[in-house]
Amino acid sequence: MSPRAVDPRSRVAEEMRRSIGGLSTAATSRMGADLPWFRELSAEDRSWVGMIVQAGIRGFVDWFETADATHGPTIATSVFGAAPRALAGVITLQQTVDLVRLSIEVVESNVADLVSPDDAEEVRRDISRYAREVAFATAEVYARAAEVRGAWDARLEALVVDAVLRAETDEAVLSRASALGWKASATVCVVLGAAPARRTETDVFDEVRRSAGAAGMDALCAVQGERLVVLLGGVDDPQRGAGVIADLFGPGPVVVGPIAADLAGGAVSARAALSAYRAAPGWPDAPRPVLSTELLAERALGGDGHARRQLVDEVYLPLLDARGALVETLSAWLAGGSSIEGAARALFVHPNTVRYRLRQVADLTGLTPGQPRDAFTLQIALVLGRQSGRVGTSTDE
Repeated sequence: MSPRAVDPRSRVAEEMRRSIGGLSTAATSRMGADLPWFRELSAEDRSWVGMIVQAGIRGFVDWFETADATHGPTIATSVFGAAPRALAGVITLQQTVDLVRLSIEVVESNVADLVSPDDAEEVRRDISRYAREVAFATAEVYARAAEVRGAWDARLEALVVDAVLRAETDEAVLSRASALGWKASATVCVVLGAAPARRTETDVFDEVRRSAGAAGMDALCAVQGERLVVLLGGVDDPQRGAGVIADLFGPGPVVVGPIAADLAGGAVSARAALSAYRAAPGWPDAPRPVLSTELLAERALGGDGHARRQLVDEVYLPLLDARGALVETLSAWLAGGSSIEGAARALFVHPNTVRYRLRQVADLTGLTPGQPRDAFTLQIALVLGRQSGRVGTSTDE
């Protein structure tokens, strides 16, 4: 007789091996009866699950025969190797645990019919050991699938953010954003700042999304060079929205662009935010976060044509169109060292007239001449307005 024939474990394994088909069928029938989610799978997916169950039972028999102490990768390959990776996206980890547990119960309940009573206890002990090994292997399979899926999602997210920044947002990009969980259909703004050091992108992105979600917003993230770029969706107030995630950026300025109508229009917010981020060193004491509109003067000095036009259109021309010689009054007040009396003497008017006109400036532009930052912006707007050669609407052709 050969050594294999007299090996007790080989003899018991051979007895169980003859029943693999019947055990697999019994386990599949139990799944159909006890697991509602199994009945809802497509025929193809049910077939793959059946193959996993059969591979698991066959794997136990082989493992028992050789008293295999190998863990993790070997069992993962023998049990799950035949199934497509996509199946991990169809069946959840909990559902896989349920089918493994049910399969083990089927084998245990039939041990008495498969082997002699003298061998049954040993088989049951090894079934428990094997079940633990399969549980670890199952966790490994899903962990790897999650890692691959996470890496793919990160690449897809970076592509979406880059497309928005490049003003290349089409239906395909919107579809990708939706696949990433983007629900906002309006009110988008872009937030920029330094990427935090000594933290992985995954950790930062997860925390940004978690913080934004708690505030009722969506978030898509990407790191571009040394910058962290965040698209915030569902934003009512850009500064308040950016304030929710400002502490998650690295040191330095955090700027937020204006609200865009939707993701497709996010490029406008991105352009303003990028320009403001480059210009932010010109205002070391800027708040964090700071609106891109609060850095219009620095952006204009840095060569941003959009900022120059915005200052002319929204500050200089309204003053020029208003009655009461507001441009002349503001110019005299600035030239006189912010002196009410000095401006009044230069204009031959009463000081109260100067005060009244400066209040009109604030009402029209939202910039208060008595505030140093606002005065600086107003002065830049006057210079740019004169350079532009633009005139008020009353005489503009």
